[in-house]
Amino acid sequence: MKRIDINCDMGESFGAYTLGMDVKVIKHISSANIACGYHAGDPQVMDKTVKLAKEHGVAVGAHPGYPDLVGFGRRNMDCTPDEIRDFVIYQISALNGFCRLHGIKMQHVKPHGSLYNMSVGNEAQSRAIAEAIAAVDPSLIWVALGGAQTPMVKKIAAETKIRVAFEAFPDRTYDPDGKLTSRKRPGAVIEDPEKSAEQALRMAIDGEIIAVDGSRLKMEIHTLCLHGDNPAAVEHARTIRRALEAEGIAITPLAVLLP
Repeated sequence: MKRIDINCDMGESFGAYTLGMDVKVIKHISSANIACGYHAGDPQVMDKTVKLAKEHGVAVGAHPGYPDLVGFGRRNMDCTPDEIRDFVIYQISALNGFCRLHGIKMQHVKPHGSLYNMSVGNEAQSRAIAEAIAAVDPSLIWVALGGAQTPMVKKIAAETKIRVAFEAFPDRTYDPDGKLTSRKRPGAVIEDPEKSAEQALRMAIDGEIIAVDGSRLKMEIHTLCLHGDNPAAVEHARTIRRALEAEGIAITPLAVLLP
């Protein structure tokens, strides 16, 4: 049976501010990327979100970002590889404390926002992330963007002795180079759940993405990322999962896909 993971960024509320639709979206995913306090989230939100994931049988991963609460981690920062390594170690370790509190094992690490985007194709930054993961727990799975950077990421993962999973985004458009279209461009986020589901099926079945210029991109894909801060997040998640399961595709956490 064909299998794939569905992940979603969660735990992005902060203090008195609520962001995302975690309680409703979590019913439709298999892995949760939980903010660790640098771009969003706080200790109480982290605790609550880990508990929520456990209650729904959803695997937990750390979602480390740049120390940029004001910009939600979406602004580029000029950081050295050593700084990036330490940022990631700090955030993984913080979330791991709540995983231990609730008696679950952390599954993966997926960088957030600009930390994620700036590392795409950047060997020094990618290596810093991988080394941070290996330093804390080499059994953790590194989630990285699929596409042209796949060979480089696989090389780094092999050298640091960690597993890597490649992801794609059903609710985002892609440029011809395989990178996500900038959110600053109109239409970068797909608003129609049916179109997101159509792209999810193409990704899961054919390992293919159609870029904004019509070119077809082949890539290795283990997990599909949904955005919980989209106004139609719940409908996207529900529609995509139903479409996948209707085609006989099982929704499975990464730890099962990559034993």
